[in-house]
Amino acid sequence: MRPMLATPTSTIPVGDRWAHEVKWDGMRVLADVGDGEIRLFSRTERDVTVAFPELRGLADEYADMLLDGEIVSMRDGVPSFAAMAERFHVTDARRAAMLAEAAPVTLMTFDLLRLYGVELRSRPWTDRRATLERLELAGPRWQTPPTFADGATLHAATKEQGLEGIVTKRVDSVYVPGLRSPFWLKSPHRATVSVVIGGWRPEAAGSGSRRLGSVLVGVPGPGGLRYLGRVGAGLAGKAGQALLGDLRSLTSDESPFAATVPAEDSNGATWVQPVLVADVQSLGLSGQGRLRQPAYKGLRSDLTPGDVDDQGGGE
Repeated sequence: MRPMLATPTSTIPVGDRWAHEVKWDGMRVLADVGDGEIRLFSRTERDVTVAFPELRGLADEYADMLLDGEIVSMRDGVPSFAAMAERFHVTDARRAAMLAEAAPVTLMTFDLLRLYGVELRSRPWTDRRATLERLELAGPRWQTPPTFADGATLHAATKEQGLEGIVTKRVDSVYVPGLRSPFWLKSPHRATVSVVIGGWRPEAAGSGSRRLGSVLVGVPGPGGLRYLGRVGAGLAGKAGQALLGDLRSLTSDESPFAATVPAEDSNGATWVQPVLVADVQSLGLSGQGRLRQPAYKGLRSDLTPGDVDDQGGGE
């Protein structure tokens, strides 16, 4: 089962029909507890349980439940997507245990979909939330953050604290797996979109350098990727070198973009197979359909190109 998703909005609803939560910058998971064990599933329904051994103790809390939440890695009191990204792809139990010891994650639970065999998805959010809060999940590596009535104040507070933004939910909304719902709305301070990498350029085109300078990105559309621009910020140091290692193994003779990429971006570019999904922060799209002031955040190994929508999707 895939989680329910939020729709971006520029207007925060007001009134008692809406509740507001902090938007956490991490990895969305469904946590399925049963028979004394926990299994964690990503947005693409991939089993990522082995990557997060510090969450096993959640299976001791209740005999049967299905939780929706976000796994976050805290740095200096705020979630760090970069720190979280290195945990996405871990499949070796020994390495996962070492990472968990060095920098444990926390599961922020915000919805309850099943309890003791009773399906709760068709019940309104208020009922599901009240039941979740009665569980009092407050362990060493998991918690249920509060909700708030005043969305504007929460939005301002999260910006001041360096958090990603807020999510607003209609209190009578049912839970529809896989749906990007108009009854769940997200208001990030700096929009994060998921994009597909279709090419890369060296640090300085024509200089002979083979260090990664920028990536060319887009979103799936008719005939190939719809070009969204070139992303260079955030690729310095280890992040860029690690990504370059992945890109070199995907070299292609043909551009994966549906239309011709402008020469100022394609000059010196190496095309790659469009299989890697990355998160990029930006100030939205320009009038020409390009990302404004984009910055690379990290690869999303929990997503495939098929999970990226034509708006530059991703949760």
